[in-house]
Amino acid sequence: MRAARLVVAFAGFILIGISAGVSGVLLPSQMSDYRIDKVVVGLQFFTFSSGYLLSGVANGALIRRLGERAHLSLGAAVFVGTAIGIGLRPGFGVFLAATVLLGFGTGILDAGLNTFVGNLPGHTALLNYLHAFFGVGALIGPQVGTLLLHAGRPWPDAYLLMGIIAVPVLIGLATLYPSRLPPAPDAHAAPLSAALRRRSVWLSGAFLCLYVGIEVTVGNWGFSLLTQQRHAGELLAGLVVSGYWLGLTLGRFVINAAASRAGLGVAAMMFSCLGGLCVATTITWWVPDAAVGAIGFGLIGFFLGPLFPTTVAVQPRLVPSQLVPTAVGLLVGASVVGGSALPWLAGALAQGLGLGSLLPYTLVLSVILLGGWWAIARLMASPGDPADLAPVSVSGPAFSEAGDDRGGR
Repeated sequence: MRAARLVVAFAGFILIGISAGVSGVLLPSQMSDYRIDKVVVGLQFFTFSSGYLLSGVANGALIRRLGERAHLSLGAAVFVGTAIGIGLRPGFGVFLAATVLLGFGTGILDAGLNTFVGNLPGHTALLNYLHAFFGVGALIGPQVGTLLLHAGRPWPDAYLLMGIIAVPVLIGLATLYPSRLPPAPDAHAAPLSAALRRRSVWLSGAFLCLYVGIEVTVGNWGFSLLTQQRHAGELLAGLVVSGYWLGLTLGRFVINAAASRAGLGVAAMMFSCLGGLCVATTITWWVPDAAVGAIGFGLIGFFLGPLFPTTVAVQPRLVPSQLVPTAVGLLVGASVVGGSALPWLAGALAQGLGLGSLLPYTLVLSVILLGGWWAIARLMASPGDPADLAPVSVSGPAFSEAGDDRGGR
């Protein structure tokens, strides 16, 4: 049963990855169809993230009221219904409203599956694998979008396809996952307010906000940069963007295992990845050669790979275990704020300065991200979160494991 649940979790993250990977390829077609510019089409980043953020705030309460199975099934059902609705090609205003629901459903799946896998033995490696399957989906997404457009299909067909793909995930979640509820929270500490009083949650949320901003900016605007500023063909640009997501996937499969064999701790591994990210971004920016650009995009994705899952994996070292589901939900919600605001800002800069501003913009964000990890690493090295504004008395795992097949940690 544990293996079957992991397969469903991995399939759910492939779905989330396809949704993320295809969106950048669809942007030019959406601008042409709705007759809007880069700034206006970028509003969907904000609406999608508002749904994601809403799910991040609500996840802890939803899990406590519904249990794991119903919580995750709700997210998948919302995704299916909304994706099919967008596939019918609504007007732009309705499309923006629908992306709020799409973000809400995706956020539930993201946080819920992160929490489930994060409670399994060997969760650091499993979380890297989980997010590697996001990379698999993000690798597939640009190719799906490119092939549909080249076949003369309208861009909403990509959403219809995602809605159909999500149906087996919904069935798997509804039939295979446990229905258990987490234990009641401490009477004197509501999980949401308790999590919000912890400096580590704010630092981790800010870190993932920047991280997802970089990931989505490169993934969504890279296709436009290659076709409009570097004059690559659409098929070649689609392959390069897929190479970016392939690098992200390989980074999640390879880097954590390689660091373990080399005896590197989590903090050192993350510093190495962030340094590599800065170098790869600089080279891709300074050397506009097509081959160097293709390799550079792949390396940017490769070094980005472990950053998100590793940040989620260290949360049990930073917050009490009973706060982990709420903290992860908040982190996922905060991450998508960056995934909307920062790509929108990239589009606004491209509108005024040209698409050549994309890579230097990414480099600045990467340097700030390096400073953010330095602050988190200091908290990990301390005996606890020194900036808690109030003590929280909690005990026990994030979810009761009575009757479950997962065993101990």
